[in-house]
Parts: sequence; C-alpha cells; structure tokens
Amino acid sequence: MSVRPPQSFRQSFSAEGGVNVLEYELMSERASSLGRNGLKVESALSALKAWNPDRHTAEQRETLVNDASDAVWALFVQREICGLRNNKDIVQRYGIPGEVLARVGVVRK
Repeated sequence: MSVRPPQSFRQSFSAEGGVNVLEYELMSERASSLGRNGLKVESALSALKAWNPDRHTAEQRETLVNDASDAVWALFVQREICGLRNNKDIVQRYGIPGEVLARVGVVRK
C-alpha cells in the first residue's frame, strides 16, 4: 500500500513552475529596494524644495542639489538592475528638476 502526503504539505514554489523560493526572495528584495530608493528621492527633493534664500545659504543649496542627484542616481541604477531602462516616467512622477538631472552620476571630490 502506498501513501501519498497531503496536498497541504507540498511546497507552493516548485522548480518546474519557474518560480522557486530564491527567485521569489530576490524579486521581493528588488521591489523593497526600489521603494526605499523612491522614498529617499522624495525626501531629498522635498528638502530641496523647502530651501529658502532668506534663511539658507547658497552652499546649503549646493549640498541639497548634490544629495538629491545622488538619490536620483541610486534610483536609476536600481531600476536598471530590475530591468526598467526608461526613466522618463520617474522624472515626471517625482518632478525631478533639470538642475538635479544635470548632476546625476557626477563624481565629486
């Protein structure tokens, strides 16, 4: 007499189905990383928009622009890792100013 285990004990992810546990975890981490980078971009851009020439110096603005461009660059790189090559929708969605885009990927000393 043969006994078959119940269906509830089977793994939901199988190698035959094309999605295994490792692939699922990698996709989950990529999505989470995209979300974290998006939040960093939002934060950096809101800090840049809050800059006021009456209360802040030009050096502080330079720092804010540099921080925003670094955050945008990290988001672009993460999107490219995930296979998303077109960044036009991100530029529109976040309202990234040209001043920030001009500095994306620039290495400062």
